[in-house]
Amino acid sequence: MIRWSRCPMVLYVAWREFCAIATSYSVLLVLVGGVFVYGLLYNYMYAPNVVREVAIAVVDHSHTALSRRYARLLDATPEVAVARHAQDMAEAKRLMRGAEVYGILYLPRDFEERMLRGELSVYPFYASTDAFLYYEAMERANLEVMEAMDGDYRTQLIGDLSPGGLAAVATESPVTVVGTALYNPTEGYGIYLIPSVLMVIIFQTLMMLVAMTSHRGRERTLHVSYVQKKVGRTRLALSVVCGKTLTYAVLYGIFAFFLVGLLPLLFDIPHCASWGSLAVLLVPYVLGTSFFGLALSRWYADAEAPILLIAFFSIGLIFLSGVSYPLELIPWYWQVVHYLIPAAPATLAYVQLSSMGATLGDVWPQLLALWGQMAIYFVLAVQRYRRL
Repeated sequence: MIRWSRCPMVLYVAWREFCAIATSYSVLLVLVGGVFVYGLLYNYMYAPNVVREVAIAVVDHSHTALSRRYARLLDATPEVAVARHAQDMAEAKRLMRGAEVYGILYLPRDFEERMLRGELSVYPFYASTDAFLYYEAMERANLEVMEAMDGDYRTQLIGDLSPGGLAAVATESPVTVVGTALYNPTEGYGIYLIPSVLMVIIFQTLMMLVAMTSHRGRERTLHVSYVQKKVGRTRLALSVVCGKTLTYAVLYGIFAFFLVGLLPLLFDIPHCASWGSLAVLLVPYVLGTSFFGLALSRWYADAEAPILLIAFFSIGLIFLSGVSYPLELIPWYWQVVHYLIPAAPATLAYVQLSSMGATLGDVWPQLLALWGQMAIYFVLAVQRYRRL
């Protein structure tokens, strides 16, 4: 039997915190579901990374060489496959409702006539938005075919155009712009999104864990057992903050290894960072998030309300990090918030290290922000527990 009277108070607090976590089904559900299930599910959903051969139906009312060529070129793209040629829109809609196709290409009767007159050839394309990647793949394929056909037919039509149309064609820029996605050669959505989500999962689940084990009612009950050691308030507060954080750091050392170390290898996500670089990033991130949650715990009246609030802002954290939208272009007050929440600079630094091949010297502003947050929130957390 462990005699806690002879143990340092930090270990006593750490053991009590570990027991509270291990004996609470709701806390274990958040950890297992949030870290392992959520991490695996997100990676599994985007495992293909890019979508190929999305089935579509073609409704061709033009019946011309141009319309048939458009359908053939669209079928030749890697993103789309022409699965059916429907007689009319009613049949095509039935195919879409039955999930036999995910898009409908409708070529009207005047499809070729408008192009031969030098006008815009208009056609509708219907795409299912049930799966975002399907819609993005079909849109990209149509854009590629339009650009290819426009380049082929532009020179053939110059002789048949009116003076106004000829002037419009002549003033068109002959320069072709080809874009290359840096650090994402396949332009896959998973490679772009998953690294950010993994870091946000660490922040979310750790904040939920702190909220569920440090809400006001439970802290007042546990404080009685801590006070029995008859120590000063400052020493007691330091022991409680350090003991709780020790438990969280041990647990999230394992969880972080699974999320940012193992999952990228299992699902072929770019992983350029060394283990040493990840450790340098994760230490202030995990500790800073723990202190941040403990400092806010004075407002946790119960264990459930903070969970809803934390989950609600998950998407906002990705935007706030500067990964999906340049940090330099967001308003100054959101840039201030970026440096107040540990998830924002940590996510940006992890994406740069893991996906872009950056070094620790390249992400020093984010590391400096994390160490600064850790120090400030540690002081605030200690002050919070001195007032219990």
